[in-house]
Amino acid sequence: MSNSQVASLFDHLLELRNSLLRAILGILIVFCCLVYFAQDLYQYVAQPLLAVMPEGSQMIATDVASPFFAPFKLTLVLSLFIAMPFVLYQVWSFVAPGLYANEKRLIAPLMFGSTLLFYGGIAFAYFLVFPVVFAFFTSVAPEGVVIATDISSYLDFILKLFFAFGAAFEIPIAIILMCWTGVTTPASLREKRPYVIVGAFVIGMLLTPPDIISQTMLAVPMLILFEIGIIIASFYNKKNGESTEDRVM
Repeated sequence: MSNSQVASLFDHLLELRNSLLRAILGILIVFCCLVYFAQDLYQYVAQPLLAVMPEGSQMIATDVASPFFAPFKLTLVLSLFIAMPFVLYQVWSFVAPGLYANEKRLIAPLMFGSTLLFYGGIAFAYFLVFPVVFAFFTSVAPEGVVIATDISSYLDFILKLFFAFGAAFEIPIAIILMCWTGVTTPASLREKRPYVIVGAFVIGMLLTPPDIISQTMLAVPMLILFEIGIIIASFYNKKNGESTEDRVM
């Protein structure tokens, strides 16, 4: 390896380190702004469960440090979510110099769209899934059983669902990238639609609690987003094909 190659590699590693540090700094700044409201944030996130709990019941803390660490953990994860656009921008600034012009035109909107879709998945889980799921769980509790959910267990449960729905809403982005890189085609994906339907319900079963309601509420949006991804990928492939023909002519 020549000295110029070593210098180039060192420069790339230095830029990568700077991008990572800026991303971490952005997360910490958001965290410092939110940590004062940690208790209020947890109260807000717990509202879907508190709203359907029997009158007189409440959440509990089984560990001594849970009242502090549960809101702290929630605030840290929330800071990552809020700072995600800035983190993705740092990723973009690092990889952009090595991309072609047509790749830049595609990657930038995809990064922006993936952020919005992830936020959409979290909002869908909080406003639509949680009220239905928690109402179902509390309604099927056996007689004589007092519902008193531990705050740490509840936080782990909702974070799992947040990540599951956030990731599931990225399906259109994944489809566009697979079609763009030539891994598959929109026509091929349409032919595999029956398998995708089964796969969506299997994924819903694995990523959500063991009840048909939450499984269905994850699987159905996944199928809708799958169809949206195929439509967008078809439009892009058609546009890309027309551009290629124009260049040939």
